[in-house]
Amino acid sequence: MGYSVGIGLTNDCNLNCAHCYRDTARVDRISLAQVKQICEAIPVDALGMGTGENALHPEFAAIVEYLAGRGVKLSIASNGYSLTTIPESLLRAFHDVEVSIDFASEAAQDTLRGPGNWALVHRAMARCHDLGIEVSILATLMRTNYDQMDRLVALARQNRANLRVNAYQAVKSDAYRLSYEQFWEGYRRLFTEGLVVSCSEPVVRAAMGLGDVVSPCGHRSIRFNPRGQVIPCVYWPLDGVAPPTIADLGRLGASVFEIPAFQAARSVPLSASDCRCRGGCAARRALNGRLDSHDDTCPWVRGEELQLDWRPAPAKDLMRSSNVCTTVVV
Repeated sequence: MGYSVGIGLTNDCNLNCAHCYRDTARVDRISLAQVKQICEAIPVDALGMGTGENALHPEFAAIVEYLAGRGVKLSIASNGYSLTTIPESLLRAFHDVEVSIDFASEAAQDTLRGPGNWALVHRAMARCHDLGIEVSILATLMRTNYDQMDRLVALARQNRANLRVNAYQAVKSDAYRLSYEQFWEGYRRLFTEGLVVSCSEPVVRAAMGLGDVVSPCGHRSIRFNPRGQVIPCVYWPLDGVAPPTIADLGRLGASVFEIPAFQAARSVPLSASDCRCRGGCAARRALNGRLDSHDDTCPWVRGEELQLDWRPAPAKDLMRSSNVCTTVVV
């Protein structure tokens, strides 16, 4: 059984969104040679491209062709640019694609991402539908849009798309950080309107009454940032600690999952070992400087009881549905 790989081929982007976690201090790229190193060092079943706008990478076509030739299941997240500019032959190599939409109206979307982005993402979705490619809308749940989750479900349905939601992580700024109340109201709205395909956000799974309350990060999911660093989660804080790089992967192989960051991502704090949240999202705890504590969205440590009502959707084969802390609805 292979690994599910997330990769930022580049942090280069044609947009400059205020809520984005990508490093903007310099432009970095993972080369085709490095991608080959990854595939030769560990078994790769599936690979999702994100972080920057990947088609801006000068070796993008060669990388996609190489991975497709190996039979790797591919997915890509885009602001619309990549999905509207790459040739059909490359686009057909992707098992499914995602377009970033954070608001249910053109005015709000274009205010965040720039004039014309609403029209661009809709052209991207239409093009992919015409080619028979599965489309998801990717939304970041933030303090500025938590009350629009139900409207985003409706938007996704109007566009024959799934809706995948990641809770905002304060990698660079607290400006979009959710309060405890906003976090849970966002998921209530999401589940009131949407049917749940999958949910791997640990604390949300617990509130849904599901078992296996554990983050996928640090288990069989691995991330490579545009600097070629190996991390358990795209949001994982480095805190001055130099992680291994792709160059180390040939030596480490599967033992990369035993480095401290991966062990920490799998850890359950002693204080939360008997709690339904099981510590929740380790990256959120690490970013908050409280890796050994409860997830700050945990209701049970507050002495509250919380249960989310939800309805299941038929299963779907979506590459990113369970390789990060995320939720997919239709």
